[in-house]
Amino acid sequence: MIRVLVAEDQSAVRAGLVLILRSAPDIGVVGEAADGERAVELTRDLRPDLVLMDVQMPRLDGVSATRRIVAERLADVLVLTTFDLDAYVFGALRAGAAGFLLKNAEARELLEAVRTVARGEGIVAPAVTRRLIAEFAAAPVRGAGADPAVLEGLTRREREVLGCVGEGLSNAQIGARLDMAEGTVKTHVSRLLGKLGLRSRVQAAVLARELGL
Repeated sequence: MIRVLVAEDQSAVRAGLVLILRSAPDIGVVGEAADGERAVELTRDLRPDLVLMDVQMPRLDGVSATRRIVAERLADVLVLTTFDLDAYVFGALRAGAAGFLLKNAEARELLEAVRTVARGEGIVAPAVTRRLIAEFAAAPVRGAGADPAVLEGLTRREREVLGCVGEGLSNAQIGARLDMAEGTVKTHVSRLLGKLGLRSRVQAAVLARELGL
């Protein structure tokens, strides 16, 4: 059972999300929060597997709440937003969110996104992720650039995999391109995330674009 906390300030939207999540036999909603501060408090108390986090909320915004939750390693965070590729999303990814989903996503997309993040893959709607990465690459720099020295601990193969992750490719697509088994790709991704101190593939993709891989 995937234990989910829903953080959304609009009660009607929150109720709809909870209804969708509870329709799945493998997903359980363990708590609800109407603001970012409460989301952090409940995550500390309930220790869900995943927090479905709205971006714009009172008291504490979703990006700041995500940063706190990830910093304390309390749960993975899936950011939910009405803003398609806006600056808040970039902030959430830098804060350590495992991915993001638009509020107009279909119910099945929401459920699959939760399952994907819960598996530790962090890929949410690959087509949307590719658009995010492309937008990030084309956008002005929003902070200090990544230090190429972070790649020194990676093997040549891990760097190649990281470059593919930066293109938004799935494990299967990376395997096809690099002539590797999908399981081997997954192992390389896990290792490079550990070496780079990253929480998700999406963070790795953003780093890869920052480094020009």
